[in-house]
Amino acid sequence: MSRIAYVNGRFLPHSHAEVHVEDRGYQFADGVYEVVLVQNGVMVDEIPHLERLDRSLDELRIAHPMSRGALRSVMRELVRLNRIRNGLVYMQVTRGVAKRDHPFPKNAKPSIVLTAKRIAMPSQETVENGVKVITIRDIRWERCDIKSVSLLPNILGKQQARENGAFEAWQVDAEGNVTEGTSSNAWIVTQDGELITRPATNDILNGITRLSILKLAKRQGLKYVERPFSVEEAKKAREAFASSATAFVTPVTQIDDVVIGNGKAGTLSRGLRDSYMEYAAGEGATA
Repeated sequence: MSRIAYVNGRFLPHSHAEVHVEDRGYQFADGVYEVVLVQNGVMVDEIPHLERLDRSLDELRIAHPMSRGALRSVMRELVRLNRIRNGLVYMQVTRGVAKRDHPFPKNAKPSIVLTAKRIAMPSQETVENGVKVITIRDIRWERCDIKSVSLLPNILGKQQARENGAFEAWQVDAEGNVTEGTSSNAWIVTQDGELITRPATNDILNGITRLSILKLAKRQGLKYVERPFSVEEAKKAREAFASSATAFVTPVTQIDDVVIGNGKAGTLSRGLRDSYMEYAAGEGATA
């Protein structure tokens, strides 16, 4: 069965899904996006993702292309048409089509595109062995809290990670502190068992999975704090992990050339991953 996409009011074969050459998302990266996990056929953290989409649109002063109810209906129909059980729904909204000029066009109609695809869940071996991350200089703009389609620094960082045999690149600010990964949030567990992640300022994207993990940590009575942490502190940590809608909770067992802990997924990381997977299958799921 061929994949189906949604483009500006129409469900189309994926191979026929197109936008205009003067769409501002294509020419200026003048747009935002969201990615929602589908697990066992239902959305995970759907409403928080849609709330963040609304915020991103408002921050860039892009008109909302449809009501939330209509968008949710499109998402479900796309999952149904593509027969997605475990996968992703990707949605992108741009300012629309207009003659190429930097200022906002008058009376622009926003463009909206949605796609869906299946994904494979990480193997148990990957979870137990953890993954490697490298550290790179953070060269992004000062509004990383907006989920913009302008991702070139992230792409360059992810490619650098791949070329170094790593799962992810953790970006580092001018003070030597980790901001976040190129497509995930960064976490460490100190030798005293305290869970640390950077606070949600404009320096990072406030991950929806990040927020769910903090909620679960609070419920479980875990010690946690939102504060910056340095690369040096990360390399001395007892545990580390990355989180995102697609990584869930992925243990990190090597940072650059330094092995974290005993080189295997730590107890707290594994426990939070198990808790998150239970949450995604239950409380966090919306049919």
